[in-house]
Amino acid sequence: MTNTGRGALDWRRVLIYTHRWLGIAGCVVFLVWFVSGIVMMYARMPRLTAEERLARLPTLDLTHVAVSPVDAARAAGVVPSRVRVGMLADRPVYRFETSGRWSAVYADSGERLQPLKDDEALALVRRLVPEHAASMRVVDRLDEPDQWTLDGGLPRFLPMHRVALGDGEGTVAYTADAIGDLVMKTNARGRFWGYAGAVLHWTYFTPFRLQRELWRYSIIYAALIGCVMCLSGLAIGIWRFSPSQRFRLKRQRSHSPYAGLMWWHHYAGLLFGLFSFTWALSGALSLTPWDWTPSTDPTEAQQAAVSGGALRLGMIDIASLRAVRETLAGEFPIKELEILQFQGRPLAMAYRAPELADARLIKNPDITAQFSAQLALSHRMVWLDEPRTTFGRLPSAAITQVAGAAMPGVAVLESNWLDAYDAYYYDRYLSRPLPVLRVRYNDPDNTWLYLDPQNGLVSMRQTTRTRVNRWLYNGLHSLDFPFLYYRRPVWDIVLVVLSLGGIGLSVTTMWPAVTRLRRHAARWSNS
Repeated sequence: MTNTGRGALDWRRVLIYTHRWLGIAGCVVFLVWFVSGIVMMYARMPRLTAEERLARLPTLDLTHVAVSPVDAARAAGVVPSRVRVGMLADRPVYRFETSGRWSAVYADSGERLQPLKDDEALALVRRLVPEHAASMRVVDRLDEPDQWTLDGGLPRFLPMHRVALGDGEGTVAYTADAIGDLVMKTNARGRFWGYAGAVLHWTYFTPFRLQRELWRYSIIYAALIGCVMCLSGLAIGIWRFSPSQRFRLKRQRSHSPYAGLMWWHHYAGLLFGLFSFTWALSGALSLTPWDWTPSTDPTEAQQAAVSGGALRLGMIDIASLRAVRETLAGEFPIKELEILQFQGRPLAMAYRAPELADARLIKNPDITAQFSAQLALSHRMVWLDEPRTTFGRLPSAAITQVAGAAMPGVAVLESNWLDAYDAYYYDRYLSRPLPVLRVRYNDPDNTWLYLDPQNGLVSMRQTTRTRVNRWLYNGLHSLDFPFLYYRRPVWDIVLVVLSLGGIGLSVTTMWPAVTRLRRHAARWSNS
């Protein structure tokens, strides 16, 4: 009996010391994570929104086009997966995306665009933001990402120029020098809240973040260590809680043996410790440790099956481009054409540019300027081989038919048109296009594909593992459960209250941690 008691005591000492020292090491980190998490509910990283970029573009003029898209791509030495037709100054230009990298060729001469020099970058921004033309200046040229171009696909646009507008908001615009386009914009307010939120929350400090795998696994293991801290604290908190009030503090019966800040910490842990654990766990899962879950992007084979293979630029001539532009211009002023392909037929898409004042209202801070084929803006499309009639979406029957081609040899279990978001295809900002076709397949991964008739693309792929990850990461981290997510301000109140509880947990252990460290330091200095 004595040995059993001594073993139990040893086990409890291990539990107590584990929680104590992990808490001392991690209390500041958890405090920063909880505070910055509240900030991120309302402010994300600075962005140039696709709406603002489109609103600032000049009107498309194809009068002087002399080179077809296929000849321009050949001159650039690329086989593009996406093509934009736009303007650079007063000259038409093709912008090609190939394997995630962009290049540009002048459509009037076939000359490949060379990276912009300082004066050319300044001239570009002056044309797009003329209200500050007199006060602009080039800050520098970036060959490596800075704090605001570390992610979101922006590194593929390097090199860039940073151009300060000289306005009262401290605005800085970023040019993608290889394609002559704006891709990023920050101002002082956005940078402040970006630091207070995303930079602190994700430990997004530039030198650290550039070491991608080191940064990634540092965050993963820090969060997993935090899980151990939370679980050990929960175990101690439950063990040390007495429903019968067997403890006495200042001659008063108490449920807890602790006093002062540790009394508050004990009860805060009982109330919010489980949330802190699930939040830390889901934070680790956000970085897909050990690549346990695949991306929700469709595979190249799935997208190619829907599009009909590689983009057939040879089917697009100058006359058809001009005809498409004229047809679409009957609907609204055309700023840019996006060339897509559906089942081997090339089509052109154009978005209606919003008014600049409306464009500056960020509808979705996670959709940035380069993702123009995914916007929830009014748009029209035209077949390039029949450029007489515009339409807003592809026929439902055609989308249903290609669903089988996306997964050849795999039976379709169920096919449904969604006019409202489900638990996996959703967006807080309501900017994901609807309707979409959701197709469930009988394959080992239990694949679901979401096909968008507004652009003929596969918008999302879900498998068993991505659906599990959706609940373990998004559900536990953002509480984006369907019954709560769209009920604001209820969602805000719940998340803020839980975060404040986490802040309380962190704060109540900080002064006891300092006191304990001082005591240990004094003991070591006297020994």
